[in-house]
Amino acid sequence: MTRIKLLVEGQTEATFIDKILAPHYAHLNVYFLPIPVRTSISQKGGLTRYSKVKPQIEILCKQDANAWVTTMFDLYALPNDFPGMSDSHFKALRNGREKATYIEKQMSTDIGRRNFIPNITVHEFEALLFSDISAFRDEADMSTFDRLKKQIPHDTAPEDINGGSQTAPSKRILAGWPAYDKVRNGANIAERIGLATIRQKCPHFSTWLKRLEGLK
Repeated sequence: MTRIKLLVEGQTEATFIDKILAPHYAHLNVYFLPIPVRTSISQKGGLTRYSKVKPQIEILCKQDANAWVTTMFDLYALPNDFPGMSDSHFKALRNGREKATYIEKQMSTDIGRRNFIPNITVHEFEALLFSDISAFRDEADMSTFDRLKKQIPHDTAPEDINGGSQTAPSKRILAGWPAYDKVRNGANIAERIGLATIRQKCPHFSTWLKRLEGLK
């Protein structure tokens, strides 16, 4: 049995793991436990600074050396104090996958724990939902779906849709569907798309899962 603790950015990712990843991998004797980050006195989730996340990663790694620890953090709006973010090399990288991989390597070095596998989502969770736009049709009404289609580029891979303040995947969805609920709608759409299609369309995400599948 392989146990994996996933420190996640919020309830959206936790619900995705509980609804899609955990049931799938339980059949492979791999068990996921999503843990939303806590970055405030009120215990509200969300990333504010790496300096607040690092101690949580270290505690999880030390609590059980036989369990693995990984993350599911968005590259979009990642706090500037994350390892590597201020490096000139990082700023020169061309695409999101390269940037995420670089940050992951820097995090791994900074934490320095054998059982830690960092993961950065390119550019954010909603990119996974662009693996099959038709899946939105069952969650939104037809007029909303028509507006959404205009917001989502059809000739761009999901992980290549950039992370600008107006063009990040979630911003595109909200522009066409203001009532979009990240937690409820996001998980439902991902479930309709299916993990196999998401992995096919999102290679960085798939590489992360492949690494987790190889853990003992």
